[in-house]
Amino acid sequence: MEQASTATEAAPAARETDFGVGGMTCASCVGRVERALKKIPGVEQASVNLATESVRVRWQSGDDDVVAMSARLQRAVRDAGYEPRPLEAAEAEPARGWLGLPRDAWPVLLAALLSAPLALPMFGSLLGQHWMLPAWLQFALATPVQFWLGARFYRAAWHALKARSGNMELLVAIGTSAGWGLSSWLWWRAEAGEMPHLYYEGSALVITLVLLGKWLESRAKRQATEAIRALHALRPEVAHLLPDGIKREELVDIPVAELLPGDRVQVRPGERVPADGELLQGRTQVDESMLTGEPMPVPKQPGDRLTGGSLNGDGAVELQVAAVGAQSVLNHIIALVQDAQAAKPPIQRLVDQVAAVFVPAVLVIALLTFGGWYFWRGAALEDALLPAVAVLVIACPCALGLATPAAIMAGTGVAARHGILVQDAEALEQACKINTVAFDKTGTLTLGEPTLSALVTAPGVDEAGTLQAAAALQRQSAHPLARAVVVAAEAVPDAQALAAQEVQAVPGRGSHGQVRDAHLHLGSLRWMEELGAGLGELGARADALQNEGSTVSALALRLPDGRFTTLALFTFADLPKPGAQAAIAQLRARGLRLSMISGDNRGAAEAMARRLGLNPDAGEVLAEVLPGDKAARVAELRQGGHRVAMVGDGVNDAPALAAADVGIAMASARGGSDVAMHAAGITLMRGEPRLVAAALDISRRTVSKIRQNLFWAFAYNVAGIPLAALGYLDPVFAGAAMALSSVSVVSNALLLKRWQPEV
Repeated sequence: MEQASTATEAAPAARETDFGVGGMTCASCVGRVERALKKIPGVEQASVNLATESVRVRWQSGDDDVVAMSARLQRAVRDAGYEPRPLEAAEAEPARGWLGLPRDAWPVLLAALLSAPLALPMFGSLLGQHWMLPAWLQFALATPVQFWLGARFYRAAWHALKARSGNMELLVAIGTSAGWGLSSWLWWRAEAGEMPHLYYEGSALVITLVLLGKWLESRAKRQATEAIRALHALRPEVAHLLPDGIKREELVDIPVAELLPGDRVQVRPGERVPADGELLQGRTQVDESMLTGEPMPVPKQPGDRLTGGSLNGDGAVELQVAAVGAQSVLNHIIALVQDAQAAKPPIQRLVDQVAAVFVPAVLVIALLTFGGWYFWRGAALEDALLPAVAVLVIACPCALGLATPAAIMAGTGVAARHGILVQDAEALEQACKINTVAFDKTGTLTLGEPTLSALVTAPGVDEAGTLQAAAALQRQSAHPLARAVVVAAEAVPDAQALAAQEVQAVPGRGSHGQVRDAHLHLGSLRWMEELGAGLGELGARADALQNEGSTVSALALRLPDGRFTTLALFTFADLPKPGAQAAIAQLRARGLRLSMISGDNRGAAEAMARRLGLNPDAGEVLAEVLPGDKAARVAELRQGGHRVAMVGDGVNDAPALAAADVGIAMASARGGSDVAMHAAGITLMRGEPRLVAAALDISRRTVSKIRQNLFWAFAYNVAGIPLAALGYLDPVFAGAAMALSSVSVVSNALLLKRWQPEV
């Protein structure tokens, strides 16, 4: 057996593996596969997805061999009566057969052709005609449907019985066999020349309708997995490797799988970018819509990043490969979507509990139905058997098993198409309960690219020298304010750059180091206060700048006696993101409580908040919060009874994202997004604040579809079983209703594919 998946490290002592499982049809099958896998020593968790026909197993690795463990897992699935197979086989489209029809459609077509003559008398009776076929012909038509085309039901039912459990096939096999057997018995005991009333058409039509329902269901499930297949299709097969002048003297076409970091490749107009990297030569526009949801092409020039899978415009460019394989952005996106679709939300636990007892309960109800009609009502054998058969046929847990995964697949798929990656199903369910949204300020609501707007020096301090000394301290820092100082210093004509020694960063405060003979500290006014560095004559100016909404830092000199004197004030200005104000308005219109968390001084934070539409007087601004304290502020909001979504984009936001009910990481050009994404349950692939409302909206809609599907799945059985038991539902109509239940659940989930974000 080919190894069905790749096992990846999930933790130092644990692994996860995914593979396909063929032959599952209902929620009972899901439970049976999971129980079989959990019996294997070392297995911690097994999660089966009926819609994708796949399983994810988490197990303790120890010293065990990965190949051996994978073999044991697949053997357990096979012993449970199902077929382990590679994930690629589970996702593939069915092969085409004769006349170009899918091979999985032929059993349905043959069953319909054989059952149609049996159904003619039913329609003839409506017209007052008696088109009853001879008993031998009914037997000849019904038997192949029952035991050849319906053989799959007997095989699966036998495996279920061996495992001492039940499934949909067991119900169908018992119900239709009872109808076929009753008809054969009535025909056998009939007098010569007598035409008994037979029920071959009921059994044959039930099997035909169930086969039709499963075929329609499989088609709908393939539509639900379309998002994953579309992402896989973004990866080109071939890359044009450029000559390096040593080993290669001409352009060579190689498979993308052979690319290595550092390779230089050519990307021609209209081709997909083969790998993540840096644009070296040429200018173009790139369509990144399938990765980020951004509908407009993005201009690219030398030095810009290109993402593998994006579509090149009309310019031929050269690319230096930076990341390939599992390290690429596209593969990371695919992995996140697959993880979300493989996971089970908490609401699914109720379904699993019900499914575990559903089939045995239905068998008991069917026996009670037969006993009630035969012994209590005194009905004839055939009249008592038909209601029991109807109970068995209509009580199928297929819809129950598809209700949740179908909605999750459709919802996460359409969200990914618009640049919203849901990383786990629990985040999806929690997001619909959010009543408070907390934003980090810099880079999330603002552009995160502050500029040095003013430099105010103390009397007698050289402005140019002060700027160069500050730039020397900040040159190695990735903080936005530090970069603003460096950019301003480099823009001064003929300026002499200085070097700093022994530079140390103090998180949330600033940095200090030696520049020439001076030991300088550059950071927030709060830090200056902690150091005891008074602002002196600059104090009034600092207050005025803060009241105007500026972010103010100070440069202080440490004297030989340990005291500090302030040399200058640095004033920074940042701008709101274009969609930030609209995002705040959208969320407020939905009745959500809003909060902005910022490390800036209160004056600057409140001024920016007012520009964005937030109300500082209503407690919507938390200012002067150190990076390490953001998580504590989020925890305080939760302790106050709020369900909090935290939105951030940088490394220092990761603890707060993890502390929230739902963390929403926003992709950023500033760096640090990867850390934030790992701590968040939802990732926005564009730095667009309005996607926050869109993420909450698709989560709410997806959970709503799950609840609708579960309602209808239960409603079919709650209404259908009593009607069938009381004799109001013919087995044929019961079979049609059962097939319709599965198709309607998946079709309802597919309505999510029409969702569009308001961005």
